[in-house]
Amino acid sequence: MNTTHTAAAVDEVIRERRTVKPDKFNGEQIPEAAFTQILAAADWAPTHAYTEPWLFFVYAGDKAQEICHQHAALYKSATAAEKFNQGSYDKFYTMGDKASHVVIAAMKRGNNPNIPAIEEIAATSAAIQNLLLAATARGIASFWSTGGMTLREPFKAELGLGEEDQVLGLLYFGYTDAEPPVGKRMRPAQEKFIWK
Repeated sequence: MNTTHTAAAVDEVIRERRTVKPDKFNGEQIPEAAFTQILAAADWAPTHAYTEPWLFFVYAGDKAQEICHQHAALYKSATAAEKFNQGSYDKFYTMGDKASHVVIAAMKRGNNPNIPAIEEIAATSAAIQNLLLAATARGIASFWSTGGMTLREPFKAELGLGEEDQVLGLLYFGYTDAEPPVGKRMRPAQEKFIWK
């Protein structure tokens, strides 16, 4: 294996991954085989004691739109009238209109009390990053959202998740004709890496 070439390819995918909001998707469907490969990449995230705590609810095609409609309905039913925002409802309702796939990413807590919850959240976040990078490598746009009801208890309950489980986001996938945004970092690297 040519490790130099492999390292360069991995570095390039990491640098080129960008958030692309679902309204920039073009509605083209991702082939099932390609999306299965993306999911397989998620399953290789690091995990302490092999707990593999990630759980992904995958919605494709019409079901991607349906889960967005359900999210909007849950937002409406669980939000007090004085806090309800019609614009937010409309946004949640239409988020999946051009998405090929919508994935709900959750941390499903294992039964090993010696594994801290933060490690299970970190492992699931690594699995999510694997998904995003695998999508980027295949020319597929993605968006990781924690808006609306995503992090609230009623959303978790709708999925049948337990008290110690945690939803970590809604992930939207699709193709786009838009140019990806230019990458940027807000702080210089030397402020974030301390060599000793």
